[in-house]
Amino acid sequence: MSLENRYDFVLLFEVTNGNPNGDPDAGNLPRLDDETGCGLVTDVSLKRKIRNFVGMVKGEQPPYEIYVKERAVLNLQHVRAYEAIGAGDLLKGDDKKRKGGDKAGEAKAWMCKNFFDVRTFGAVMSTGVNCGQVRGPVQLTFARSYDPIMSQEHSITRMAVATEAEAEKQDGDNRTMGRKHTVPYGLYVAHGFVSAFLADQTGFSDDDLQLLWQSLEHMFEHDRSAARGEMATRGLYVFKHESKLGNAHAHSLFERIDAKLRDGAIAPRSIKDYVISIDETALPSGVQLLRMVG
Repeated sequence: MSLENRYDFVLLFEVTNGNPNGDPDAGNLPRLDDETGCGLVTDVSLKRKIRNFVGMVKGEQPPYEIYVKERAVLNLQHVRAYEAIGAGDLLKGDDKKRKGGDKAGEAKAWMCKNFFDVRTFGAVMSTGVNCGQVRGPVQLTFARSYDPIMSQEHSITRMAVATEAEAEKQDGDNRTMGRKHTVPYGLYVAHGFVSAFLADQTGFSDDDLQLLWQSLEHMFEHDRSAARGEMATRGLYVFKHESKLGNAHAHSLFERIDAKLRDGAIAPRSIKDYVISIDETALPSGVQLLRMVG
């Protein structure tokens, strides 16, 4: 079933004693805005968690395969598309990049049909074996913490070494030292958008939309690691528009969701240190607020 409505949504999530998104260019320190000190989590990181959740619950089977995943060879998926539409002969020869012709559109449609993340987030599939480019109907912003975060660095020890040579150098003491970075607590907010017009182009359906909401609610529950500490979705607020085009500007709707520190709270350490306000009064005509979480 195709989408007949535009959606804008607000995602609130927290991290406790963990690193929600390390920056490889800064020694894996938690990402932050250098001017404000507020924490950041990239849209790529959030999409990764959605992909992992969908792949887990749907068993990586069509139409819910995942295109961008660890160790994936993307051009092999493109080859699958051409073979599936009966155009595998077009890929013979040395110049694969310009092969495809009219069949590239059919290959792109096959990719959208079979891969959840292609028809949801879009993909550039024109490298190597050409399956075109897809602009996805679902887009996410960077997440930003409401308040400055304090990045802490911890010394850790490992009571083992990798090789016998290392063990000999340690004179019987197998301990090796390391570093770990955590945020004591941070409440983050991200904004998202769902375009019904782009959904028509990729085949993103109402069933896919419901799976997206489920992913945003539960993705942290199945993404546990020692490095990420405790992460949880604390709020998912969806503004449903009556029309495909939309009945209000997204920014004016996002301003209705806010979080402030409680009086007396200086260094937040839990969601209880915040007051989350949701303004449901006098919503614009044709806009409905769906409180999925929170």
